[in-house]
Formats: sequence, C-alpha cells, structure tokens
Amino acid sequence: MNTALIRKRLVIGNWKMHGTRATNATLLTGLCAGVAVVHDCDLAVCAPFPYLGQVSACLHGSGISWGAQDVSKHEQGAFTGEVSPAMLNDFGCQWALVGHSERRAFHGESDQLVAEKAAAALKAGITPVVCVGETRAEQEAGLTTEVISRQLAPVLALGAESLAKMVLAYEPVWAIGTGLTATPQQAQDVHAFIRSQLSGLGVPQVRVLYGGSVKASNALSLFAMSDIDGALVGGASLVAEEFLRIAAA
Repeated sequence: MNTALIRKRLVIGNWKMHGTRATNATLLTGLCAGVAVVHDCDLAVCAPFPYLGQVSACLHGSGISWGAQDVSKHEQGAFTGEVSPAMLNDFGCQWALVGHSERRAFHGESDQLVAEKAAAALKAGITPVVCVGETRAEQEAGLTTEVISRQLAPVLALGAESLAKMVLAYEPVWAIGTGLTATPQQAQDVHAFIRSQLSGLGVPQVRVLYGGSVKASNALSLFAMSDIDGALVGGASLVAEEFLRIAAA
C-alpha cells in the first residue's frame, strides 16, 4: 500500500511572538471566511499563550483547529512561567509545538527534553508536533542526517504506539525567516530519511511537515514530493489569504 495515499495533508501556522487582540481578530475572521477554499487538508494555527482563548473562541465551528507553541514536561508544581499539558487540554488545545529550533537555540532545549515534552503532551491527549532540523553550518558540513538522527533518537525511543500519535516537522534552521527555502528535492531527501526511520518502527503513516520560508509560491512544488505531508508555516501564516493559498495548493 502507498502510505502517501492515506496521509492527509496538514498545514499549521506558527504565529511565533506576533499578534494583538485586534490584529488576531482580523486574521482569524479572514481564515474563517476563506477556509472553504481548502479541501483535503487539516488546517491549524499555533498562537502565543495569552491569545489561545481568543483563538479558540474565534475558530469554534470553523473546522480550523488550534494549538500552542510550547508545552511543559511537568504536570503541575513550582514551575513559574511554564504551561502544563493539562492546562492546555482544559480548554480544548489539540496541538503543541515541541523542539522548535528557536526553543532549542534560545532556551537550550535538549533532544531529551523535547522528547519528554512530547510524551507529556501525549499523556494529556494533545498531539505534539516535534520539530527537527540542522543549521547552515551543519548542512554545509554534510551533517544533516546525523543531526536529524540525534534529534529524533529520544523521540523514536518512546516507541511506535507514541509515535503513531505524533506529527514531525523538518525545519532546516537556515531556511527559517531567511527567505531561503530548501529545494523540493532537498526537502524530499530529508523527509525520505525521516520516513525510513519511522518505517523501521512500523509507523510510516506519521505525517512529516516541511517548515522553512513556505509561501504560496513554493507550496505546490513542495507538496508534490511524496514524503512531504504539509507545512509548518511561519511569517506567511500571519496573512489569511496567503496562508489559505498555501493550504489549498
């Protein structure tokens, strides 16, 4: 069986640290008004914590799901500034990004911590979107698969049952916010490597997204690749029309 035939496309917008109540309302209204152009694609947005209530209310009944940009590995306790999986689940959060390159780089998150966050999210019924990717220096040194293998190792160690409930996202660090994008074939090569790791554990059906300066102008060529199941979209997700065009590509 061609597993690509049963992997529904998924496009997730990562707003990062952007938004106000007013600009969010405009963006969310635009998404709800235009979502009918999107077919055979799951659509979601991951917003900053203070706006998740607004996002939940605005998207209710729209068919667009929502998630958080991070989650704690802890269930509760003296962890000032952290947000637990249970807190997110309490009002319907479906997704949580874990291990985004900006969390790894700016907050020193280790591969093991990322896996622990993913496991905590799963325990609370939230789908973790586990991000992996190499820097420009690592890519130029030919270390891409070595880096991806290292980052994935503790996640794969959680086992097939857990992996089957996750989403993975390949985001080459050198292509995030730089305007640079991996060519469709470059992205496909890494996605195929990730798929081989998943297949080895019996879960080739896990969706693997591409993230890195995805735009409406390059989405179609990326989605044409057999192992690219959608996108994790940064800046372009802040413009409703552009984000919907990506999802509809």
